[in-house]
Amino acid sequence: MRLGLALGYWGRGPNPAHVRLAQEAEWLGYDSVWTAESWGSDVFTPLTWIAAQTSKIKLGTAVAQMAARSPTTTAMHALTLDHLSGGRMMLGLGLSGPQVVEGWYGRPFPKSPLTATREYVDVVRQVLRREAPVELAGRFHSHPYTGPDATGLGKPLKPITHPLRPDLPILLGAEGPKNIAQTTRIADGWLPLYWSPTRPEVYEASLADAPEGFLVAPMAQVRVCDDVREGLLPVKTMLGFYIGGMGHARRNFHADLMARMGYEEEARRIQRLFLEGRREEAVLAVPDAFADEISLVGPRERIAERLELWRKGPVTDLLALAPDRDTLRLLAELNS
Repeated sequence: MRLGLALGYWGRGPNPAHVRLAQEAEWLGYDSVWTAESWGSDVFTPLTWIAAQTSKIKLGTAVAQMAARSPTTTAMHALTLDHLSGGRMMLGLGLSGPQVVEGWYGRPFPKSPLTATREYVDVVRQVLRREAPVELAGRFHSHPYTGPDATGLGKPLKPITHPLRPDLPILLGAEGPKNIAQTTRIADGWLPLYWSPTRPEVYEASLADAPEGFLVAPMAQVRVCDDVREGLLPVKTMLGFYIGGMGHARRNFHADLMARMGYEEEARRIQRLFLEGRREEAVLAVPDAFADEISLVGPRERIAERLELWRKGPVTDLLALAPDRDTLRLLAELNS
């Protein structure tokens, strides 16, 4: 199992420690470093900044939101950064949810997410292969554009710049069972939001047809501490926000995932409290057991023991949300 460093997205501003953490991860032998975006900082600019100050660690987006860019624009970002970094780019994509897609990006959330995702990946792959001008008579992505307001002058094009790698890895941040199953057919890997090594049955059917070499790269908060309960508070804070606030009451993919993992009643309660403005209560309502099984928290010996569970399953890459250099070093030692 390889290790990656997940830096997430910015809060109020850039984190001055991110470049140093990426450099430390590279020195320790971590395979990859990943950035993210939501409705603030973008995903590619910080990754480019890190690329300029590292030399061999792979560079991933976890995730670039599809609604933020047309698929050809995303492909341009990927092929550009792949050239500038000497072939280190890994493109992680995510569809997000209606609240963000329509509320922030001002785009309609697709009525058929599976089709929209499939078409998006198809266009990106066409750009990266550069075998012919990009053409797709899609339901959501048409190249050339043929909508009712089209001029009719659109011309199929292929990129002026020759991509460095036509097989640049594409990973998808999928959550629903059908979406995960499709991911095994159209992508090179999967970026799970929550992964529990003690509940392999949650994803077993969706991953049944995954090809050899398919990447499974979940994120996990890693925190070294003596008091496990206290150490889980940052995990619970993150879960409270995602389950309660990252989606509408009627459609929240993160809450639905928690429910499928055996915590349906708790997920709905967290949602209700968060939407009522009782955010601290929502965080405290996150079960310690759930926060614990999707993270690595506690003394060194406990983390070492639990890490073995992650290594035994289908996970190929553990993307660690690690707050400091000491934690990165410990995880590298335990995984060696």
